[in-house]
Amino acid sequence: MSESATSEPTQPQIYLISPPDFELSTFPDQLAAVLDRHDVACVRLALASHDEDRLCRAADALREVTHQRDVALVISRHFLLAERLGLDGVHLEDGARSVRKARKQLGTEAIVGAHCGTSRHEGIGAAEAGADYVSFGPLAASALADGDLAEAELFQWWSEMIEVPVVAEGGLTSDLARALSPMTDFFGIGAPLWEAEDPAAALTTLTQAFQA
Repeated sequence: MSESATSEPTQPQIYLISPPDFELSTFPDQLAAVLDRHDVACVRLALASHDEDRLCRAADALREVTHQRDVALVISRHFLLAERLGLDGVHLEDGARSVRKARKQLGTEAIVGAHCGTSRHEGIGAAEAGADYVSFGPLAASALADGDLAEAELFQWWSEMIEVPVVAEGGLTSDLARALSPMTDFFGIGAPLWEAEDPAAALTTLTQAFQA
């Protein structure tokens, strides 16, 4: 996952985020169907569970799907599991705080990303600490995200001032995708996609807003 803010603008890439809970008997096939129809840069295993066995079984199942298709797979929070399970990296959820520790543990080749909420300060700290990308969100209010939102101005500033790639995630709609596409490198697309009857078709509809 790499883009330069100083290069010519390109359309954002797709960064898929798993649901917080899913059936191991069905979700890997769902994911495979989406990856077979779309060019995806990265997949994040984002289970809410802290059960190690559950996380390991899920990671094994998704790794088989993603690596067969040459798509990177990262795991939320658990960078020790990322190393043990042979994943491509970790997505941290505490801003800049764990970036140096994760980088030291995983080495220079692993992906280390950091979610920084709506904080420019946290984003800068994560970038300086060695994050490969910074994500901001949520983009829209919901029952689970009714606080501060990551506004377009944040992405505009980042794209003009910082070279580290940026991910826009959380409540993405076609209108938001269209508005933010000139100023973000990746769109993080998660749980609502997987609730669709045909996630691959739903992703086609969404990406038409920024891949014209």
